[in-house]
Amino acid sequence: MAFKSGFIAIIGKPNVGKSSLINAIIGEKVCITSPKPQTTRNKILGIYNTPEYQMVFVDTPGVQNTQSALGSYMTKATASGAAGADAIVILLDATSVTNTDYSIISKYENSKVPVYVVINKIDISNYEKVYPVLSKLNNFTFVKKFFTISALKRKKLDVLVKELSECLPEGDPLYDTDTYTDRPVKFLATEIIREKALLYLQEEIPHGIAIELQKYLEGETQTTIFADIICESERHKQIIIGRGGNMLKNIGSSARHELEKMLQTKVTLKLFVKVKPDWKNSRYMLSSLGYDDKDL
Repeated sequence: MAFKSGFIAIIGKPNVGKSSLINAIIGEKVCITSPKPQTTRNKILGIYNTPEYQMVFVDTPGVQNTQSALGSYMTKATASGAAGADAIVILLDATSVTNTDYSIISKYENSKVPVYVVINKIDISNYEKVYPVLSKLNNFTFVKKFFTISALKRKKLDVLVKELSECLPEGDPLYDTDTYTDRPVKFLATEIIREKALLYLQEEIPHGIAIELQKYLEGETQTTIFADIICESERHKQIIIGRGGNMLKNIGSSARHELEKMLQTKVTLKLFVKVKPDWKNSRYMLSSLGYDDKDL
């Protein structure tokens, strides 16, 4: 049997579990996750390797309507992720399916590649909620198949992956078969720091922060990382630092532990907080932080 390889785009609203799904399938932490929407900002590839095929998942930012330059970048990243895919997976949250979800599905009615709709989080939903959704989804006759899964509990993922593997064209691996993402370690390090900030900070701040790497020195047994948490106001800076510096310490400690697991070295992590007003609308700042349209 000939080897197969191709791209699977994961599309959906913010916070439906796109990153969690890719991490669960691959078995490695490729994409950061948090309860906050719009956690994913970049188009990130997660690479699933088997002896028969290589399946490259494209994790895209949640479909949204933010008006900033960062929001524009995220919208383009989603469109770029879907372009050139061999199959499209539209992910829904079983606990909260809205008209926005149906609108997203409708956009792919004329897709030239198979479209699948996957209902996630069935572990925290129930049949009474899911059944009406499935009934309404039957109206989308262009969808090749519907699935119900739990990325968190890893339920029915094998069935989904088997179905998606049928869509892959024959061809050599697109990436080294011993890698699980296209992103460099430095990018993953900054994303881990941002994830921990998302988990600890209040609702009003997370989308106004970014992580800027200042120094990254990796050795066999010790890695030293200096990074800035970028925010938009002095008030946000004080919240990030916290009383007596406790918030910043908690973010740093949590990030350091995960970085040590990922890097398999001791990690010295130094975090600083810098105010850069309206950075989300600065093309220069966005480019320096890794959100450059030219890279899509």
